[in-house]
Amino acid sequence: MNPEYKSWLADLKSRIQAAQVKAALKVNAELIALYWELAAEILEKEKHAAWGEGWLQKLSNDLMNAFTDVKGFSLTNLKYIRRWFLFYQNPIGQQLVAQLQAIDGQYYTGVQQAT
Repeated sequence: MNPEYKSWLADLKSRIQAAQVKAALKVNAELIALYWELAAEILEKEKHAAWGEGWLQKLSNDLMNAFTDVKGFSLTNLKYIRRWFLFYQNPIGQQLVAQLQAIDGQYYTGVQQAT
């Protein structure tokens, strides 16, 4: 292999890895935003649900059946998502979700990353 090709290949590998990391971070940010919205909707539905309806268990079952390859929709996890929302629903939590939605593939740590 000539040196020019080796250099180009190394750069290409680096760009592919960086794109994979950015994609994973974007997916995580989108999932956090989804869970935030889901928790808010669960709380809203709870206001109108009759005691003992078991609707949250039904939701859990329906989601697990619809998304068999996705973990995280058990009854316990839905309760955790709800509890997480209640803990962070103050303005600071809302700002966090807004920041995550605005990231657009960039991971914000508060530390300037070397380029």
